[in-house]
Amino acid sequence: MNQFLNKDQLKKVFINVTFVDDAQMLELNKKYKNKDYPTDVLSFNINETMEDGRFYLGDIVVNVDQAERQSADYKNDTNHEISALVEHGTLHLLGVHHDHDE
Repeated sequence: MNQFLNKDQLKKVFINVTFVDDAQMLELNKKYKNKDYPTDVLSFNINETMEDGRFYLGDIVVNVDQAERQSADYKNDTNHEISALVEHGTLHLLGVHHDHDE
């Protein structure tokens, strides 16, 4: 996204969040990212105004199986890890990416 949303637009932003398991995330990674392994989160920008006037920023897909593993590794609870992954996906939708991303 090249520009940030203004305050009024932020009130009307829609983000779809879907929760999947390792098998479902593996299929999504194969189909959309050409990766043969499950990851923790994927995000897909949509950036369209919906018929009801809301701005559809995009979709976030969270792998609950991976979130459970990571919560054990980071010594926090699964809900906290899922929240962090949704936040991470939202940042991607807003244009913040890893240094190694394309």
